[in-house]
Amino acid sequence: MSQVLRGHAEDLYALELEELKKQDSGRRPANWQLTPQSVVTYLVGGTLSNGFEVSPKYIGNRRLMEIAVATLTTDRALLLYGLPGTAKSWVSEHLAAGISGDSTLIIQGTAGTSEEAIRYGWNYARLLAEGPSEKALVETPVARAMKDGKIARIEELTRIGADVQDTLITILSEKTLPVPELNTEIQAVRGFNIIATANNRDKGVNDLSSALKRRFNTVILPVPDSMEEEMDIVKRRVESFEKVMEVPAEPPALQEIRRIVTIFRELRSGVTIDGKTKLKTPSGTLSTAEAISVVNNGMAMAGYFGDGRLTAEDLAAGITGAILKDPVQDKVVWQEYLETVVKSREDWKDIYRACKNVL
Repeated sequence: MSQVLRGHAEDLYALELEELKKQDSGRRPANWQLTPQSVVTYLVGGTLSNGFEVSPKYIGNRRLMEIAVATLTTDRALLLYGLPGTAKSWVSEHLAAGISGDSTLIIQGTAGTSEEAIRYGWNYARLLAEGPSEKALVETPVARAMKDGKIARIEELTRIGADVQDTLITILSEKTLPVPELNTEIQAVRGFNIIATANNRDKGVNDLSSALKRRFNTVILPVPDSMEEEMDIVKRRVESFEKVMEVPAEPPALQEIRRIVTIFRELRSGVTIDGKTKLKTPSGTLSTAEAISVVNNGMAMAGYFGDGRLTAEDLAAGITGAILKDPVQDKVVWQEYLETVVKSREDWKDIYRACKNVL
């Protein structure tokens, strides 16, 4: 078994991508590995004509994935926008894997991301020894994607400074990357495009300029619509984690997943599922990704410090940690929720006691 902690999407789902390619008879855009229809099938799952089952990577509105894929067939870049934890990076990775067969051309946006990280850099030893030359040029993932006709990914675009963001304007509008030091340019090959992700809840967000916004088609990824949909996402991602990490614990019971998802959805929306009780909302987002993390952590606790069966005691610390982002304000919200909602639910006595012991 591979010792890689987290494989790339194109490696983990190589069999599905290969099967889709075999069954693919439509017209592919230049340098695409699959047709747009097959890319959508790869993302949302389905049964092929030969009976092969493609697992869903995104559980939600199929139309959103069709819009995203259609955007990438044009000269417009794609911006996946939404709250933290709504699978923007996950969708971005699988879009790149399905289209280019390569999800590794990625730039992680931070406050320290420089213009050179997007355009190109220099091997300074060669630059000093030989002067500016193609051999001294260090290509970025964006430059390589332009030359190879692939998808480049930029994570957390709004974390990057506004002046650095605007480096993308020439690339997206002219499809070229000037290299004035060499009196040349890198021209984009057909198939090149950019998928960026962004959210509006992080501190240090830098809004995109109107000029840059016009170069993107924005697809907003919402939180899951229903309880069952969110539970399905958590269950599938936890099962994937269990296979990779080989945690010596039993698969979590749906009852435990339902309770965590219920807590997160109620605190996120500010009202109980039955609509009878209004609640204060915590400062954090309590996303699906955080629910997945809570279950994964609980499984590790059950596997290594318990009997292998996931219990409320294994989950309590993770739930509390996810909610208490602000130790003062959120503690009041969480305590009130425990006393007014959790305590009154007959089959939730164990989770009430476990969470009270952690506080």
